[in-house]
Amino acid sequence: MLVVVGRTGRPHGVRGAISIDVRTDEPDRRFVPGAVLVSSSGRELTIESAVWHSGRLLVTFEGFADRTAVEELRGQELSVDRDDSEAPEDPEEFYDSALIDCQVFAGDEALGRVVEVAHLPSQDLLVVHDEEGAEILVPFISAIVPVVDIAARRIEIDPPPGLLDPEG
Repeated sequence: MLVVVGRTGRPHGVRGAISIDVRTDEPDRRFVPGAVLVSSSGRELTIESAVWHSGRLLVTFEGFADRTAVEELRGQELSVDRDDSEAPEDPEEFYDSALIDCQVFAGDEALGRVVEVAHLPSQDLLVVHDEEGAEILVPFISAIVPVVDIAARRIEIDPPPGLLDPEG
């Protein structure tokens, strides 16, 4: 499965480095020399080097020796081919792709399925659609989402008052 891990920004310097807008919680795992990424144009790119500079990730790719060459990659999404069974090292973390299509329950009541994980500055939200397509936004915190069973494709929530019925 291809999973987006970054987006190329502006070239940096004259030796083929390009800035990366990181879109993964595991940049030190995904952006290592020898790793192969797939650009949104379908091109496979092998990382030659990756360094943090002033809070930005700068990457060079094999075959892109200068600023002019790397300019053609500007603005492209970078994806990694990840095995579906792969999971983060921390058991309390989940890949978005593993949460999508999980069924959400409040007790025995089926509420719908996860269609998106929204990453907001304050917290992440599970975007759940019920059978009619109505949207329920569930804060993805352990107090509200105590059970995530990826193998069973089941998420159990303990909704606080007003979460499921905004009218009270």
